[in-house]
Amino acid sequence: MMETIIAWLAGLEFWSWWILGLVLIILEVFAPSTIFLWLGISAGVVGVVAWVVPDMRWEYQWIIFAGISVGSIVLSRLFLRKHPGVEDNITLNQRGVQYIGRQFTLTDAIQNGRGKIHVDDTQWAVEGPDLDAGAVVRVTGVDGTLLIVEPVAKT
Repeated sequence: MMETIIAWLAGLEFWSWWILGLVLIILEVFAPSTIFLWLGISAGVVGVVAWVVPDMRWEYQWIIFAGISVGSIVLSRLFLRKHPGVEDNITLNQRGVQYIGRQFTLTDAIQNGRGKIHVDDTQWAVEGPDLDAGAVVRVTGVDGTLLIVEPVAKT
């Protein structure tokens, strides 16, 4: 059994490394992390090395694969810890936050601190000083599904 595994490992050609790399990169599509990406790239690099140095022993190929894999994973983790990615849309699931700073016209007067505005295709409840319907307000904050507004000074 052990001889079979060693024979298989020793029989890997450069193209075998490229296929392994491709399989690992495809596997990355279905995995929630970037581990397989680095393993796939490492296998590709070993494939190039095995192509350039065809007489390289299989033990050295696997040592190179292990070294590049571990090194690239560790370096990527350190880099990502120091440079976390910027979220493309931080307010994606916080619709009200997206409206902060925007101006809207009151559809229902603010009475006793509560009124309504029309935003896109939705009516939003607002909280602010008492104002008549038709007044222009600016959203300054959000409290759950309630938008906090202030009147816009007329110029």
